[in-house]
Order: sequence, then C-alpha cells, then structure tokens
Amino acid sequence: MPSPATIIVGLGGLYVAQSVIGGVVFTGLPAVLRKNGASLNDIAFILLTVLPWSFKFLWSPAVERYRSPRSGRRRSREVVAIVGAFAVAMIVACALIGPGALLPLTVAMMAASFASATLDIACDGHAVESLAERNRGWGNAAQVGGAYLGAAIGGGLFLVLIDHLGWQPATLVMAGVLIALGLPFLLTPDPRRAAREDRPPQSIMAALRRPEMRSGLLLVAVYVLGAKWASILIGPFLIDSGLSLTALGTLNGVGITVSGLVGAFGGGWLVRRFGAFPIMSGALALTALGLAGFALVAVAGVKAPAALGALMLLGSLSFSLGVVALYSELMGRASLDQAGVDFTLFQSMDAIVSVIGWWLVSAVGDRLGFAVCFGAAAVLGLAALVALPFLARGESARAREAQQGA
Repeated sequence: MPSPATIIVGLGGLYVAQSVIGGVVFTGLPAVLRKNGASLNDIAFILLTVLPWSFKFLWSPAVERYRSPRSGRRRSREVVAIVGAFAVAMIVACALIGPGALLPLTVAMMAASFASATLDIACDGHAVESLAERNRGWGNAAQVGGAYLGAAIGGGLFLVLIDHLGWQPATLVMAGVLIALGLPFLLTPDPRRAAREDRPPQSIMAALRRPEMRSGLLLVAVYVLGAKWASILIGPFLIDSGLSLTALGTLNGVGITVSGLVGAFGGGWLVRRFGAFPIMSGALALTALGLAGFALVAVAGVKAPAALGALMLLGSLSFSLGVVALYSELMGRASLDQAGVDFTLFQSMDAIVSVIGWWLVSAVGDRLGFAVCFGAAAVLGLAALVALPFLARGESARAREAQQGA
C-alpha cells in the first residue's frame, strides 16, 4: 500500500495538470484572442470548451464503475494513462492549429477539456478511497493548491511564453508539463480494494434522491453567481487598460497563485474554527467589494495598473477563501458510497451556472460595457450573500448529527 505522502503527491500532480488545461482555456486563450483583436462575442465561442465540465456528471457513474470495481484491483492508473495521453495529444493539436483558426481550435480544446473533466472524476474518487480520514485534509490542500498552481502555469506562464516564444512553442511546452505532472501518479501502484458486494450501484438518481444533495446543488448555484460570471471579463479588461501579456501573465502566475494559496489555507483554518457559512458570507462580501471596485475603475476610465492588480488579488483571495468553505460544507453532503459521482454533480452545477453567465456577459459585454457588467456581477454577489442564511438551513444530516453528538 503506498504511503499517504506518495498518494497525495501523485494526486497533487494530476490536480495541477487539470488546472493547467483549465488555465490555458479560461485565462490564457481569452487574453490571447483579445490581444489579436477578437471581440467578446468571439471569445464567448471558445467557452464552448467548458461544456464537458458542465455535463461530466452524465458519464461519472460509468467512469467510477470501471475505475473502482466492487472487488479486485482498482484501475485508476489505467484511466489516467489513457485519458491523459489523449489530453496531451489534443494540446499538441492546438499548437499545430494556431490561435487564428477559431473553429478547429475550439474542437481541439473541447476534446482536451473533456479529457480533463474525466480525469477529475477519477481523481476525486481515487482520493476518497485511498486517503484515511485523518489525511483527507492534506488531500484537499493538494486539490486546492494544485488548482492555483495549475492556473498559474496555464494562465500565467503560458502567456509569458507566448509573448516571448510564440504560440506553437509555448503550447508544446504546456504539453510537456502535463506529461511531467502525470508521472508521479502513474508510477504509484493501485492497491487491491476490499470486496464489498453489498455496495449500492453508483448512479446520478441515487444522489438526487437525497435532500442534502439537492440543497447542496442549490447552494453551489447561488454561491458562484457573481464571481464566476465576472471572471471572464477581467483578462480582457486588463488588456484594454494597457497591461501587456507578460504583465498579465506575471500577475496571474505569481500574484494570483500566492493570494489564492493564502486564501485556501487560511480558509481551511478559519472554517475549522468558525464553520463554513460565516466564512462563505465574509468571502462573498469581499468579492462583491472587489467587483464594485472594477466597476468604478471602468466608469472613471482610469488606467491604474496598481489598483487593477490589487483588485484582482483581492478577488483571488476572497474566492479561494470562499470556495474552501463551500466545498468543506459540500463534503458533508456527499455519500462515501459514491463520492466521485456526488462531487461531480456539485462541480457540474458550478460549471453550468458559470458557463451560462459567461455566455450572457460575453454576448452583451461589448454593448453594455465593462462597468455595467462588473456592477451587475457585484449586485449578484450581494444577492447571494442575502440568500446564504436561508441556504444554511439545508445543512447536511451528517453535520446536524455531529453537532448533536458534540
């Protein structure tokens, strides 16, 4: 049986790799397209690539049944090797296509996103099965930290490399990074799992029948409204404000990573002390404040790189703080019998709400302007803050039992 440290390092590499792909798609590409003169409507087209993350719950039971049979050896490495190789091939295809051919680039990126979403299903399920309860905090830290590190590489380093080397070499470097990140996991053996013939079949309907899952899905949908909907605008807004790709890439790569990690680990400590919902409330308030700041800067038309950078870092800090609290709450609503499926449903709801907002914002952004869009996102964040006490009443049965037994 591999040691917990070995398992966490392997999982951490995969979480970073998934976020590299996400950083390239959701942060790097919008900025590159804007630099090349694309409109917000053109940028919205590339956001088709988020659809696999929105609907990965549809194939999550099939992935988990194959990866984790009721008896025998798990097939986590097999799933990661096959799906990971496909993801790398699609990134290489993107390098050969180039950013000017929007349709084929979108197809290749969607295929890479599909592979990344499938890997995430397997990673979450493997983490829950492989880590003892006392080590799951470290596993969660690897997931959150890996997300920020991967975003720094895909949305930060990628932009700097494009600015200095060009599209094709920079994209091929990203493909090499994905291979290196997957090796620690692939070199770790899958232990044999204990047979459990009475485990219920993993299914979406089994999740949706439970009230704590339904209330958790509503919580995710409401919580991500403001911050996620505005996130697609920040890169293009900073480019229009005069930041170079190198400056934006450095801000994404260093500033966002540091502030995100501070928020993530600080959020873990604060949630343990004060509970999830108070931290979510504070994070929502900070997020709305930052979005209102972007709106004011856009109205004033002031090109102030330092102020914009500070607002971007505030948003990263508050978002990471909130998402740690949010998913800490959701952990209590997932069944250990099908944790991979349950967490996939929560993440898919997050992605569905996000992509709807991204499409709306991108479609009307050129007409309404950045100020209106940022202001509307701030209002949505405040509305979520008002709704949060009502959503707190839907806390999990496991949490209530823990409070009664304390």
